[in-house]
Amino acid sequence: MSDKKKALLLLPNLLGEQRHHELFLPASIGRAVKTLDGLIAESEQGGRRFLGLFDIDKPRHLVPIALLNEHTADTDIDFLLQPLVAGERWGLVSDAGLPCVADPGSKLVRRARQLGIPVQAFVGPSSLMMALMLSGLPGQRFTFRGYLPKESKERQAELRKLEQASAAARATQIFMEAPYRNSATLTDTIATLKENTWLCVVWDLTLPTQGVVSLPVGQWRGMTLPNLDKKPAVYLVATEEAL
Repeated sequence: MSDKKKALLLLPNLLGEQRHHELFLPASIGRAVKTLDGLIAESEQGGRRFLGLFDIDKPRHLVPIALLNEHTADTDIDFLLQPLVAGERWGLVSDAGLPCVADPGSKLVRRARQLGIPVQAFVGPSSLMMALMLSGLPGQRFTFRGYLPKESKERQAELRKLEQASAAARATQIFMEAPYRNSATLTDTIATLKENTWLCVVWDLTLPTQGVVSLPVGQWRGMTLPNLDKKPAVYLVATEEAL
């Protein structure tokens, strides 16, 4: 058992592969990683890659990694927390960005609090917040809608509801998409929303290939669309009422 104070540390990750992680992750994260007894990650590869960013005292391959992702059963949450209940200090990390935000982790944090395990969050890059900042769309009121349906018909229906919600609440609507579905989602979004509704798409955040297009849908329909194939992207929608 570790002689360090037990805790669950919520650790931000990079949004993409960076040569110099120090530009995006504060030094406090590196210091925190040195204190860990283990790491909870979305994938083994992602967890090892995260550990490889930092200079730690023990060989990285000896740091235990437990998996928490969309396949994790609710009944496994207590199992993941057993080392922390016993007094160890573990980190929770996403493959990209902030854990628990558009990402697995909330159930783990809620259960940790029920068990009296201290939880500490660290600052770092958030694709949602950075996209909102870059969009020029209202940030006073916004709603994150997660991922839209995979099938085109259901996706278009959800886009219409999203547009109505923006007008009714006067709030920016934000959603994400799996990179391999970006082309279909962008096409559906432009075809479904009204001409005077604003659409912003932000991709490859923090990378040299980062791009931002923020225009009324009517102007999107007359332009050459960006190639978003296999690129992580965030979509933001705001009606005239929200502006």
